[in-house]
Amino acid sequence: MDYQSIYQSWLNNPGLNEEGKAELMSVAADAKAIEYRFGAELEFGTAGMRGIIGYGTNMMNVYTVRRATQGLAEYVKSLGEDAMKRGVVISYDTRRKSDEFARAAAEVLAANGIVAYLFDDVHPVPMLSYAVRHLGTIAGIMITASHNPKEYNGYKVYGEDGAQMSPEATAVVVGFIEKITDYFSVKGEKNKLIKSVPSSVDKSYYKKISKLTLSPQAVKKEGKNLKLVYTPVHGSGYVPVMTILKKLKINVTVVEEQTKKDPDFSTVEVPNPEFKETLSMGIALAKKIGADVVFGTDPDSDRLGVAIKDDKGEFVALSGNQVGILLLDYILTRLRDEQKLPANGVVVKSFVTTGMAKAICDDFGVELVDVPVGFKFIGEKIKEYEASGEKTFIFGFEESCGYLRGTEGSRDKDAVVASMLCAEMVCYYTYIRQSVYGRLMDIYAKYQYTLDKNISIKFDGLNAMKEMNALVDSLKTKKVEKFDIYNVVAVRDYSASVRRLADGTEETLNIPKTNAVYYELENGSFICVRPSGTEPKLKIYYSVRAKDEEAAEKAFDRMRSAFEAFIK
Repeated sequence: MDYQSIYQSWLNNPGLNEEGKAELMSVAADAKAIEYRFGAELEFGTAGMRGIIGYGTNMMNVYTVRRATQGLAEYVKSLGEDAMKRGVVISYDTRRKSDEFARAAAEVLAANGIVAYLFDDVHPVPMLSYAVRHLGTIAGIMITASHNPKEYNGYKVYGEDGAQMSPEATAVVVGFIEKITDYFSVKGEKNKLIKSVPSSVDKSYYKKISKLTLSPQAVKKEGKNLKLVYTPVHGSGYVPVMTILKKLKINVTVVEEQTKKDPDFSTVEVPNPEFKETLSMGIALAKKIGADVVFGTDPDSDRLGVAIKDDKGEFVALSGNQVGILLLDYILTRLRDEQKLPANGVVVKSFVTTGMAKAICDDFGVELVDVPVGFKFIGEKIKEYEASGEKTFIFGFEESCGYLRGTEGSRDKDAVVASMLCAEMVCYYTYIRQSVYGRLMDIYAKYQYTLDKNISIKFDGLNAMKEMNALVDSLKTKKVEKFDIYNVVAVRDYSASVRRLADGTEETLNIPKTNAVYYELENGSFICVRPSGTEPKLKIYYSVRAKDEEAAEKAFDRMRSAFEAFIK
């Protein structure tokens, strides 16, 4: 059927609720809106599905949620009766309809004879990830659109190891979903198989992550005097972040206006702590009370944004890369100081994350492993290392403000643990009479200044994803020797797992395939381009190494101009 026919079939279906009927009738004269809603099905990828809240096959609504859950239910049933009894744990954040979608998912599972553990209130990604392992469930569901604008919601699926479901298992689930052509045929049922998640799960999580602290003496001495401002940006991080910081006796002041569970995120343009603007109320409060540091978490509390004072006393918002290298340096330093740095230790990062990580890891004698973008790939490495016992996972991070230390708590990025570690890191540097900003400058001086920037180009329309992928595909055979002042040393085609050197020789990349092209430049700089997997944006990553910040900024401007001319 064409999209108009599908639209009419939804509008005339007796299973469509009154809200849905009213919404679809309101766009009856808007062919473009109807095409967007019904011209495609909301894609269920390796990170689950994410879309604008509304009615239609290409939108996030109770019918697309039920259909996706039925696909997951079929997968669980295929694993046998034990998997069905182990069940699935479900959490949700503060977004619009998150609680409704979570209940709908639980009811579909229950109707299929599968135990569904449902949190009684909002809980963040890391606590959902932990609950999967603590309860021993076969899978987990998180209703969230992470840092996306307020119009969005999403559905993430987790495997029994607490990491986002593997690409292989996801493919099986997608196969079951695609067999469901009638969205209204999936029914839910309220029965005894829907259970509340025990409060003991929360207590156990806090106890476990408390073991990840590295500087208890510094925290004991400086924590009560530290002035830290925290904002949950209306999200699910408020209770867990405040709980763990108070547990450490860290002095915290919250941005009261942003503790409210507001699905419109009315005090910010977007609830993404990667942007300084999202932390603006926290920074204003910090200036007012003379605070030292500002933290902000996104709606599902898997990302942490940080602002610190520079050498002039002004607040600067750190990038995800800067927080990542500060945490990496701090964790490795403290483990080495305490003679607890494992000989087989490994750090894992996405390949678009700062090139400076390699210099730091090399200096500490720690292996660094690159994976594709998406924290699920870091989770896959943790699973691999635990199974083989050959390596010990120390730290994983992504440039998009996602961090994970150790394996005690979550198997996804964890802003609760990151808040704890960043708070104690501030205490530690205060304890040894150094500022966090001063330490960052020392890192740059030691390993050479690196400027990391991420540029996004937005695509619109129903074919946005296809157009972005086609652009990236076109670059794979396009020859280039240099981008302005930097020569190209090699080109990595991650979709073919091939690294092509400048002399024409090829090497195989031992990494999961993904659609991205990565240009290795001389002196350790790089440019990488990839389509976002969660929103219609083409992402271009620049990592520029130079003698100082001024030189790096100039080099970046020239490289950006050259690259944007190259891709046109």
